[in-house]
Amino acid sequence: MIFRNHLEWAAYLVLIAAFFDLLDGMAARKKSAYSDFGKELDSLADAISFGFVPGAIMFKLLQLSHMENYFQSEIIIKVIQFFPFIISVFSALRLAKFNLSTNQSDHFIGLPTPANTILIISYPLILSQFPGRFDNILLNPYFILIFSLISSYLLVSNLNLFSLKFKSFKFNENLFQYILILCSIILFPFLLFAAIPILIFLYIFLSFLENIKTKTNN
Repeated sequence: MIFRNHLEWAAYLVLIAAFFDLLDGMAARKKSAYSDFGKELDSLADAISFGFVPGAIMFKLLQLSHMENYFQSEIIIKVIQFFPFIISVFSALRLAKFNLSTNQSDHFIGLPTPANTILIISYPLILSQFPGRFDNILLNPYFILIFSLISSYLLVSNLNLFSLKFKSFKFNENLFQYILILCSIILFPFLLFAAIPILIFLYIFLSFLENIKTKTNN
């Protein structure tokens, strides 16, 4: 779908993949069906759905950005068009770090690959939802290149981000999770896919606040 320029369809397929990624973990915990084979297979699926695919989407957006209007050299264009695949490389590094980590049940260290991918797939959906309104930003090659760098950094950074897995439903223990969910309920009906970038940035900001709160309490 991506390489046939059906980015919107690709985005919907990624959302389906994200749903099943959540579902298979729940099913494994429910049935206590754990295995090394399943763990490796899950990582391989994640590396494709949340590693290769987001890099490919940004690659295609860069191709659609009319780079010839920004860069005079054809050699530069031929080289930098593949730069967004740095997201795929750092997604693989992120997944490898996650598999080796033993302390990411309640919190994530670095931006989770599904969250990063959902942010990226929101771009073609926003372009479809608001024709011409955000093209100057989302189809700007400088934005795409800089975003690819920032996205790659966030994946492997030491940012401490909260998980949406609830051990209890107490408000005080899950304050920031509830704020994020409430904002999602409010924003999605009005903004639809344009709400996704706002919510991802809000997720990172709320995680910062939670870290400050935790340090203060300690």
